[in-house]
Amino acid sequence: MNEWVTDAPTFAVVGKINMGKSSVLSTLLEIDDDKLIRVSSTPGETTRCYALPLTFDDKEMIRFVDTPGFSRALEVMRVIQELHGEGTPDRATIRRFVDEQMEKGEFEDEARLLEPVVEGAGVLYVVDPSKPMRDAFVAEMEILRWTGTPRMALLNEKAEHSDRTEEWKARLGSYFNLVRTFNAHHARFEERRSLLKSLLEIDEKNKGRIEQTIRLIDSEWEQRREESAEFIMDFLAKALKHRETEKIDEKEEELEHRKERAKEQLKKRYYSSIATFEEQTYRKLLKLYRHKLLKVEVVEEKFHGVDLSSEETWQKWGLSRSQLAIAGGLAGGAAGAAIDIGTAGLTHGFGTVFGALTGAGGAFFKGDSLPELKITAQGVTFDGDRRKALIMGPPESDNFAWVLLDRVLHHYQEIVTRSHGRRDEGTIDGEGEGWVRKFGRERRTLIQKWVIGQLKGVERSFDPEVFRELVSVLVEVEKG
Repeated sequence: MNEWVTDAPTFAVVGKINMGKSSVLSTLLEIDDDKLIRVSSTPGETTRCYALPLTFDDKEMIRFVDTPGFSRALEVMRVIQELHGEGTPDRATIRRFVDEQMEKGEFEDEARLLEPVVEGAGVLYVVDPSKPMRDAFVAEMEILRWTGTPRMALLNEKAEHSDRTEEWKARLGSYFNLVRTFNAHHARFEERRSLLKSLLEIDEKNKGRIEQTIRLIDSEWEQRREESAEFIMDFLAKALKHRETEKIDEKEEELEHRKERAKEQLKKRYYSSIATFEEQTYRKLLKLYRHKLLKVEVVEEKFHGVDLSSEETWQKWGLSRSQLAIAGGLAGGAAGAAIDIGTAGLTHGFGTVFGALTGAGGAFFKGDSLPELKITAQGVTFDGDRRKALIMGPPESDNFAWVLLDRVLHHYQEIVTRSHGRRDEGTIDGEGEGWVRKFGRERRTLIQKWVIGQLKGVERSFDPEVFRELVSVLVEVEKG
């Protein structure tokens, strides 16, 4: 059996060299690995056809074929016309051309790119509308029209070229069943899905298979979003429950001497740990969304240039003072819960009651301030020897959890909106605006109640209601 004959709908991605064919394929298939799809500004990187399947559960649903670019379209058009004789060439003539040229090698690139087409593959013709219309492009369109196969043209726009775009659309409309605009370097999930859905308009015979593929893609995306919400909940729960401990000498005179130095060491370790938890979360998200070129780094307490202990961070991320006041008043007990934790529960819940009465005011006055890391000295057993220890965390500021949530939502957006057609190695940074200040009152109250529970140290970090709300938040973040 010919290697291009398969029961899966097959589409050859063709065009002149460096029109963006490989970038389109990388975006459609979510591949940012040059070992699988080579994206390069060097002409002629793709020298033969490569089958690139879109699979689910090891079943090939749709096959795309990366092809060499047209290099001598005008000459090829004349050869095919001479081969056919009178009238308009057809697929049989082009098949003869392919068979002859594969042996001679005079027009090897064109023969290779046309091989899957004459075997029945549909055509996705990629052009860069910033290029002026030339006779060579018209020759390419004529050759593809002669194949008689379903054809869609893609305007791979890298910048605004409105005049040329309209010219291209007018000319392409005479040669192709469908013309679509697609920016492979900036396409998000919806654009990718829309392009796959367009295949239905040019290949009705495979309608059922293509519709099934789109349903599977939708289901997979929803599953990723839900897994992302779980990752974020796990991260926040771990961060809110985290404590750092430093052993100290039991003698009172040495306790005061050690406290300040130990406090600074603990503070550094504390923020470094939070940053590590965050970095681990991003690694999970990058793997989930199949990004290999987007990187994450941790530099002690600084995470991608954003210091969790800096005033700038706390002014930029998290809720406003008024929002914190409302959330603190409605959820209740946030400050009191921190008091109960800091005193190892010796207040017997009185702090929580007191916090419900004063939480709104405390949030208002401290919402934009730096976090005040709690330091408590308790008796702790180390290797059977009862010793004193300083225990740090979490910050008393009610805004701590909201700052963390804001940052992870910002980074989530960077991950899900990055096109796989890009080949620049990016690093997630802290530039951009926050999200949580846009939340409605009910959403803020729901999340704040869950935050209080985590601060209290409840074992169960998963809450179905909060999970569903976070999934809804991620939908909004994806849409920007």
